[in-house]
Amino acid sequence: MPRYDTVSFLSDYGQADEFAGVVKAVIRDLAPHVTVIDLTHEIPVHDIRAGSLALARCIQYVPAGVVLAVVDPGVGTARRALAVEIAGGAGVVVAPDNGLIAPAIAMAGGPGAAVVLTNAEYHLAAPGATFAGRDVFAPVAAQLCNGVPLAELGEAIDPAALVPGVIPVPRLDGADVVAEVLWVDHFGNAQLNLGPEDVAGWDGVARLQWGEEVRTATVVTTYDDIGSGAIGLVLDSYGLLAVSLMRRSAADELGLAPGTEIRLSPAGAERAGGRVDGGLTIPVALRRTDDAGESSR
Repeated sequence: MPRYDTVSFLSDYGQADEFAGVVKAVIRDLAPHVTVIDLTHEIPVHDIRAGSLALARCIQYVPAGVVLAVVDPGVGTARRALAVEIAGGAGVVVAPDNGLIAPAIAMAGGPGAAVVLTNAEYHLAAPGATFAGRDVFAPVAAQLCNGVPLAELGEAIDPAALVPGVIPVPRLDGADVVAEVLWVDHFGNAQLNLGPEDVAGWDGVARLQWGEEVRTATVVTTYDDIGSGAIGLVLDSYGLLAVSLMRRSAADELGLAPGTEIRLSPAGAERAGGRVDGGLTIPVALRRTDDAGESSR
């Protein structure tokens, strides 16, 4: 078993309480050689979908080692705690089995060996069942970094049996494309579950409708290409289109949030018979890897 020196940590713990710090302290105590990278601790509380999307965005950039992900509204229940090998052993994901990790594991090429963390020898003694991040996941992550074999941590399971993630994909409705806001970033850009191929042939201009709002947006490369007072569809750093304003928050000004449904159609012209290829392409970041089992269309 490799001896890892990095733990990449994502959670919904926030920064106001000591939870994230305590998890890092446990890792440091048990594996002093390890560097912990904070991916984020600002996942909305209990929002498994937001956590799974963030982890899927991160996974291709994290270094070899352990990925510790904790968004765990079912803590203390019968939901499984897992360690799953990825990238041919270059990494191990340690997390609850609640849909949080399947999309990221798919992005990493699919799962290898997987175990349920049933061996309490590698856990901390716990006064209660509500802080698995400290008492189960952190010590397991540390011991993996110390070279403890995956098989010693618990009972092996079929890696194809992970709880699937739920990442929405766009759909066609007549001549329209119905998309959804996946994520709003710190700057207020509203990422859609669409790639540029899904608006190809629209002459770079789309009609957007959500609720009672109807606006026109231009497909652009940079935020400053949008222009003052206009709306842009910017190809973002993950290869998806985002509804954006120039140096302002599109989410705040346009009333967009994760889950907002947006109907898009080519502005100024009707599509004859829909797309030439007869259907939408699932963007790379949303494509299914069957081994990880997350939802597709």
